[in-house]
Amino acid sequence: MIVHLNQVLGRMMPVMTPISVLLGVVLAAYLRDFTFLVPWVFAVMTFTGSLSASFSALRHTVMHPLPLILTFMILHVLMPLYAWAAGHLIFADDSMTITGLTLAMVIPTGVSSLIWAAMYKGNVGLTLSIILIDTLLSPLIVPASLSLLVGTQVHMDIGAIMKGLFGMVVLPSILGMLVHQYARPTVTKAISQTMSPFSKIGLFVVVSINSSVVAPYLRELDAAFFSKAVIVFLIAMSGYAFAWFIGKAMKCTQGEVVAIVYTGGMRNISAGAVLAISFFPPAVAVPVVIGMLFQQVLAAFFGFLLNRFELKTPAVTKSLS
Repeated sequence: MIVHLNQVLGRMMPVMTPISVLLGVVLAAYLRDFTFLVPWVFAVMTFTGSLSASFSALRHTVMHPLPLILTFMILHVLMPLYAWAAGHLIFADDSMTITGLTLAMVIPTGVSSLIWAAMYKGNVGLTLSIILIDTLLSPLIVPASLSLLVGTQVHMDIGAIMKGLFGMVVLPSILGMLVHQYARPTVTKAISQTMSPFSKIGLFVVVSINSSVVAPYLRELDAAFFSKAVIVFLIAMSGYAFAWFIGKAMKCTQGEVVAIVYTGGMRNISAGAVLAISFFPPAVAVPVVIGMLFQQVLAAFFGFLLNRFELKTPAVTKSLS
């Protein structure tokens, strides 16, 4: 029953985040008091996603680093600069929106990229290694990137941001890898299968609570809001497209290209929303929360394109258990 529930939730992922944002806005008065739960729920989600990570796959990625280097250039150089430049060009007088756009692109790659990469025949070991390395480095990369790009515009508590990232993503990732390494495979599989559906439900909970905090801004459906939504959509879509083009240009294998597309295109958007709501004015979180509306939908769209133009044999679309 748990495996079936996980498969159903996996198929629902493209629509789960928009629905959870809507519920967060509608039930804001009831949900905003539960923000203290978000880091703990997110830590459980990260632990569950790391149960498949192995030290051997990590070692192979480090020994053959081209896909890793390409993905990191996309994640932490190309896309942050692209978002920062777009923000200054279009929202020159709105430092909160510029900061939100930049934050959405400097956060580490999304744990859910593993699910999509596996669905479309990507290199799972490479995907897991990129997620793990990016996650472990996030307490250094995220504050440094924000300080460099928007540090003069918005006050930031760098130490608190690093502490939050360590508790939400680094420590749970290490614990998940240790369980994978030292527990019996049957035990690890049982834990993973049991926790996977609750991890997806946790994503629903996290997005709903975060959306409730910024609900007043999301209810203002004026021209400014729609312009932000369009820019967030275009930036997010560009991340997938740039990753695909760069992977092909560098003559990566089919599995590597798929892994680069999803790890380079997706972001740990829930972690970004937690950071934005915890350490910035609420207006900064608006572009990040808007990004939640598009990320899974874009992942499904690019999966369709990969299936049509990249994969030698069609992928069987099923949820990763």
